[in-house]
Amino acid sequence: MTTQDYAELRAQLATLTTEAFRPDLAEIDRLPTAEIARIMNGEDATVPAAVAERLPEIAAAIDATAARMAEGGRLIYAGAGTAGRLGVLDASECPPTFNTDPSEVIGLIAGGPSAMVKAVEGAEDSRQLAAEDLDGLRLTDRDTVVGISASGRTPYAIGAVEHARRLGALTIGLSCNAGSALAAAAEHGIEVVVGPELLTGSTRLKSGTAQKLVLNMISTITMIRLGKTYGNLMVDVRASNEKLRARSRRIVALATGADDAEIEAALAATDGEVKNAILVILGGVEGPTAARLLTESRGHLRAALHAAP
Repeated sequence: MTTQDYAELRAQLATLTTEAFRPDLAEIDRLPTAEIARIMNGEDATVPAAVAERLPEIAAAIDATAARMAEGGRLIYAGAGTAGRLGVLDASECPPTFNTDPSEVIGLIAGGPSAMVKAVEGAEDSRQLAAEDLDGLRLTDRDTVVGISASGRTPYAIGAVEHARRLGALTIGLSCNAGSALAAAAEHGIEVVVGPELLTGSTRLKSGTAQKLVLNMISTITMIRLGKTYGNLMVDVRASNEKLRARSRRIVALATGADDAEIEAALAATDGEVKNAILVILGGVEGPTAARLLTESRGHLRAALHAAP
């Protein structure tokens, strides 16, 4: 970049709320640790209210995402730096929590997996890199791409949304500045304005918290809509360790009120599948019948119970 380019970028950053300097905190490094912690906690407490202001946009984006995923589409996050890491984190939590295949919810970070722990120079500035990453996934019009960027100006996130939209995929732009280019590029723009950061420009703080809260909503409520829960029970949990095996039995108990012997028999009859075991107990069916009913109901336990003989 030339000197002029840097001057223009500095001027652009100066207009962003997330980059604003706070003179009232200019002496923060001289305060006692407990006072800094109090201030930081107070700043963090403002984030949920900022998210609440965007609930209508968030809900609309979730409904559109769930509709696409119900038809076999995928949820794909794309971002750089902290935003990219948050997307990868949210995606990585879906298989153990909701028993999704790792290919169903995907996190893309500018610069690839190594960028999770070390910045990859120039990666976030490339729209083309985002397009190439999405092409590597063979994007379809049933997929949803969520571009994530605190500033709302990150080329990688904008490029991902623009490329996805050209291919007919659903697009969501999540940022923390009003009037962002990212929101403008997406069908569903979500702008959670949390204000200037405690440390000027450190958008892993309030902006990162806001993005995490919204991503929690997008993935969790989408999975609820897809039948991955029964009430507020995670009936699609993957029991991959002792803690999760114990949790599986507790979930079956909470859903059915059955005793330990009946729970163990139901889990044995369904190869440990929690949702199937609940259907065996509440629906009074055999394991294979439970599997068939759930397939016919597209994984929705309530619908399968209604269809049980």
